Formats: sequence, C-alpha cells, structure tokens
Amino acid sequence: MLAINVDLVPRIKIMGFVAYKSPWIHFKRNINEYVLYFIRSGELHLKEADNHYVLRKGDMLILEPNLTHEGTQKHVCDYYYIHFEHPDIKSIKVDDMLALANYFIVEHEQSPFIPHKPAINGINPYICCFPKFHTISDKTRFSLALHDLNEMLQLYKRRHYNRSLTALRFMQLLIELSRENFMDDLRRKDRFPSKSFVKVNALLDYIHQNYQKKISGSDIELAFESNYDYMNRAFKLVTGQSISRYINTVRINQAKELIETTSLGIGEIGYLIGLNDPYHFSKVFKKYVGLSPTQYFKGIRKNE
Repeated sequence: MLAINVDLVPRIKIMGFVAYKSPWIHFKRNINEYVLYFIRSGELHLKEADNHYVLRKGDMLILEPNLTHEGTQKHVCDYYYIHFEHPDIKSIKVDDMLALANYFIVEHEQSPFIPHKPAINGINPYICCFPKFHTISDKTRFSLALHDLNEMLQLYKRRHYNRSLTALRFMQLLIELSRENFMDDLRRKDRFPSKSFVKVNALLDYIHQNYQKKISGSDIELAFESNYDYMNRAFKLVTGQSISRYINTVRINQAKELIETTSLGIGEIGYLIGLNDPYHFSKVFKKYVGLSPTQYFKGIRKNE
C-alpha cells in the first residue's frame, strides 16, 4: 500500500501508450521514480525486487523507485505508462485493511475538513492510500479509466505548460483508485449489504455535490428511485448517522472552513452552505459546534 499527500501535486516526467503486437519482454532497469502501468489488453509479466506480477486487462501496478524491475516472459501487450515523482509518498504496511477502508470511505467522509480528526495507522485525512496492484474488473469502470488515461495523454502531448494540468488529472485518478479499492474491500468483507452500500456510497457523493441547496426526502427518493425510509436505514447502518444529520454535518464543516479562511459575512456563509435563514443557520451551527458562528469566528481570530 502506498500513501501520498494529496496537498502536493506529483511531477509527471513522462507518459505514453505502447502496443506490442509481437511477443515482447520488458527490459531490466533501476530508476529513481515511480512508474504506473495500466493494461488495456494482453499480458505484461514483471518482477520487482523479489515480487512477481502478471498484469492483464484492467490491472494497474505502481513500481517504486530504486528497486530493480524486469520482464520475466514475452507476451503481446497494450498498456499506458506514467513516470512520476512526488515529494511526500511512501510505502506503508496496513495491519487492518477493513478498519482503514472504513476510516476513509465512511468516517473520513463525515468530517473531511477537520485537521485534528484522529488518524488510523498514523495516516491523517489529507493522505490518500492506494494499492501497488489493483484490478478494475467492472466493464464500466474499466472504460472510464481508459477514457481518463487517454484524455490525460492527449493533454500531456500538448504544450509544456499542460504538464501541470496532467499532474492534477493524475492525482484525481489516484484518489479515485484509492476510493474504488477501499469500496471493493468493504464489499468483499461483507461489511455492508452490497446493494445498500452502493446506494449509500452514491448518496454520499450526491450530498457532497448538492449540500449548498435544500435536499428533501422526495429529492432523494427521485434521485435514487428508492424509499426514503429504506435509504435512511441503510445510510445509518453504514455511516452511523441519519441522512439529515449527515447533511448538516457536511454543511457545518464547510461553514467552519469558510469562517476560518475567508472574510465572508455570517449570512453569506449560511447562504453558501444551504442554510439561507441566518437564525436557523446560527441555531444549527451552535447545535453541532457548541458555539454560535460569531463566537466561533472570534475564537479563531483570537488564536491567530
């Protein structure tokens, strides 16, 4: 498992796509950068240090720097490759993958802006964890990954200043890979009923994309074609909170960030997070934080 600080952007050194129509074996080398491979078709047989990998369609592997890697068998193969560097990335050992998956997919979603949120395995919420080896088996997700990589490659081939945009898209790909891997792990371990988990995960995205406006039970029923009471029970099973409480948690966390980082007025902040009535905003904020928005603002400025 690799952990990367998502506050820092990687540097893309080289990116490309190759299609070997005749059997080919990877050459032996030792380089001081990370390399990501994503297989479109065929097979790529690799050895990194003492670890052997057989990569097939939908497989993704990240090779680490300063470790000798080489091919072990000849095969036809089509794949994307990305060589990159990052100032804050490291290999980690995870003793409890289920706990880590639950932390990032469930717990971390509830309070993504709180820097003092307890870490697990020494990992804080600003770190993205993803596997060295991952398989995208779902056809839709595989097609989306190919689309994203192709767009990145086209962007990379343009003028030099587009390298920064390519790096941002690459970071997005790593974050999505991390999320998908943890979701797969939770489903494999039967942590939650499969259908419920899929719907709840989609609802989490829906809330984070729409918390700035009113979200009613009928809106959720329409968006997910499910009974609201059923969705609420499933949601509470996964997150430990009701839908309405979670929505307010997201809103108040966003309000706290806006108070801490902008000079916007309290009324403006309430409007931006979907609580348009200033009195209602203050009431909800105090319920969740223990202070009114004005008191919270004064406390932040006092400590500066």
